[in-house]
Amino acid sequence: MPEEPFGRVRLIEMMVESVRVHMLSSQHVVILKDSERDRYLPIWIGPSEANAIAMRLQGLTAERPLTHDLMVSVIAALSSSVSRVVVTHVTEGTFHARLYLEAADGTESEIDSRTSDAIALAVRTGSTIYVDERVLDEAGVEPERDDGGPESDERLAVFREFVNSLDVDLEGGEKGPPAEEQGS
Repeated sequence: MPEEPFGRVRLIEMMVESVRVHMLSSQHVVILKDSERDRYLPIWIGPSEANAIAMRLQGLTAERPLTHDLMVSVIAALSSSVSRVVVTHVTEGTFHARLYLEAADGTESEIDSRTSDAIALAVRTGSTIYVDERVLDEAGVEPERDDGGPESDERLAVFREFVNSLDVDLEGGEKGPPAEEQGS
């Protein structure tokens, strides 16, 4: 993609690769994957949001509407839709996002959101998730291509260790098979 003019933000389309739990700390993480490159963005999130995202990814629905399901219903009742989600920046390890809602008349509203909530809404509505390229540059993980050198092997080993220390968190804490056995 060509460079954007000065002052323009370059957005990278992402998809939710998985929701995992760090086995040592029991902290939850959603991993976004660049749709065009082998680049990942791990975002640490709360257990409720992780469960909400994981349930939808697994095609599961709660007996009664969860908060994110309620939000989707309210947005639809107001004749609006989520057009996209953008992870805009990261400050001291905290990710920030914006929801873009499109009304029936075509007008668009931009709303500040916790990143985990924005992603939970995006997976429910099929909305596109974008990340500002500067966020990926700062917090993204990109496995190095193996050029045969020890530095490349070391970086790849660190990435593998990180991924292997994570596990899928489904249905409120049940862990799935080890990360190397997970499908996308």
